[in-house]
Amino acid sequence: MVDGLPGLVVKGRGAVSNAAGRFEPHARMAVDDGWGPDPDGAEKLRTTVTAERAKSALTRNGSPDIPFDRSLNPYRGCEHGCVYCYARPSHAYVNLSPGLDFESRLFAKNNVAEVLEAELRKPGYRARPVMIGSNTDPYQPIEQDRRLTRQVLEVLRDFRHPAVLITKSHRVVRDVDVLADMARNGLVSVGVSVTTLDATLARTLEPRAATPPRRLDAVRTLSDAGVPVCLMVSPVIPALTDHELEAILAAGKEAGAKTAAYILLRLPGEVAGLFVEWLHAHAPDRARRVLNLLGQSRHGGLNTSEFGERMTGVGPHADLLGRRFRVTCRKLGLGFADAAAYGVRSDLFRPPPRIGDQLALW
Repeated sequence: MVDGLPGLVVKGRGAVSNAAGRFEPHARMAVDDGWGPDPDGAEKLRTTVTAERAKSALTRNGSPDIPFDRSLNPYRGCEHGCVYCYARPSHAYVNLSPGLDFESRLFAKNNVAEVLEAELRKPGYRARPVMIGSNTDPYQPIEQDRRLTRQVLEVLRDFRHPAVLITKSHRVVRDVDVLADMARNGLVSVGVSVTTLDATLARTLEPRAATPPRRLDAVRTLSDAGVPVCLMVSPVIPALTDHELEAILAAGKEAGAKTAAYILLRLPGEVAGLFVEWLHAHAPDRARRVLNLLGQSRHGGLNTSEFGERMTGVGPHADLLGRRFRVTCRKLGLGFADAAAYGVRSDLFRPPPRIGDQLALW
């Protein structure tokens, strides 16, 4: 744990350390040597992107508390730098740190659209909604030039395959033409995540994600184009953002969201240590209160992995949060987002013909 080491804070980054992953043979940690922060530190940590060729596009899961059984992520690592991101531990599997490495050393699956098309054409494939962005944001900054998410959407549109996207980026509106085409056939829903309406807090909590007003503008633009939008209040952080729940839901409704969902802060693996470091660096006056309330909702720890409670927590504080969410949604006329509320269709799936394919006999 780093307690009060502001010199380790890197401008524009979420994590305040780069500790080795749990599979590494050696541990490393930063210490304050008394010389103070390096004024050029922010310039030394540049984002690098490594191209990789994906062997598969779709990842399957059987979790009973996730309303989809397949997902797709064009990128590994995420430059948004959200310190609470539950995907951070995945970087340990490629011998990198879930800390600063996760948000600065990225991987792009350049052939993901090609591989996806091959998988969708396999005999016996049955279409069900695919979640795009379940692990890392599909519209993080490198998508601007690489356009892998757009390529994936174009494949799904051509195959009439259902999809659900989750993002906290305004960049999603770039693809409103494809999304609107899919929405006209009931093939897509977009979840826009809003953690806080406080721009100052957002700047340190999720430093390279879109500002709260820009995310709400994305909700409005998509809704105006006929794309159904779910307002995701995620994560809800006790004693830090939980007081904003009603205001965020109201802002989402005003912007055009049709449904809403929330997730209590999850801190699996290395994320727990990274978040505690962030608290002591950026909100030391609230750290004890945040961790105490989170512990009350997580059986005394900082995380639980049990199905049925890992998303919403347990105990009085978690129960109150759930009641506040449901009451506010009913008052505003927001639907609860679940498997049925996504409303995407799977019955229109049809692989498009390729040049050279034999024509169907009449």
